[in-house]
Amino acid sequence: GGIPALICLLCVLVLLASLYFSTGSKSSASKLPPGPAPLPIIGNLHLIDIRRQDKSLMKLAEQYGPVFTLHFGFQKVVVLAGYEAVREALVSFTEEFVDRPPIPIFEEIQHGNGVFFSTGELWRTTRRFTMASMRNLGMGKKLIEERIIEELQFLIGSIQSFKGEQGAGSLRALNTAPTNITFAMLFGERFDYKDPMFITLLRCIDEVMVLLGSPLLHVSNPA
Repeated sequence: GGIPALICLLCVLVLLASLYFSTGSKSSASKLPPGPAPLPIIGNLHLIDIRRQDKSLMKLAEQYGPVFTLHFGFQKVVVLAGYEAVREALVSFTEEFVDRPPIPIFEEIQHGNGVFFSTGELWRTTRRFTMASMRNLGMGKKLIEERIIEELQFLIGSIQSFKGEQGAGSLRALNTAPTNITFAMLFGERFDYKDPMFITLLRCIDEVMVLLGSPLLHVSNPA
């Protein structure tokens, strides 16, 4: 009874070792920025607080710099922390950031389509169409300046209604104003901040962003 159990244990150890070296091999790691060493199977998930990923990533950035590599399970992820790192990546390395790893749940929903979820040439084509459409709706023109100034007045009124109180409500108002400008361009008129439809749309956007930031999605990614 002890020998088969020992054989099984050895097989498991060999499997874990092979997984570890496959996820953290020098050949692939040499092409990526440095980061914390991954554990077998889970990678660096033990370093991430699912409830506050932003704090976890900023803490890691203090140790490894503004650009570092994390392992979400078997998926390698390059993290950019801070405005300067993000700006340099998007401005100076546009081609390198065209292709992004697929996210399984959105592959099921979008089938790789859309400006947010497409990659490669499809993304380039979709982006060109989106930018042309937004310009036709006023982006980069006098019309968008008028929209921004109009929304700013509503934002100021909303902030003043809190009477100096700080909290989730005042922070939410800062997030809703830019979204409302985009909605005004798309739908022809702005939403009142208390409009149930507007609140529902914002909640859906928040849920999508939470899904996008979930490490569990990266773990389930077979790529």
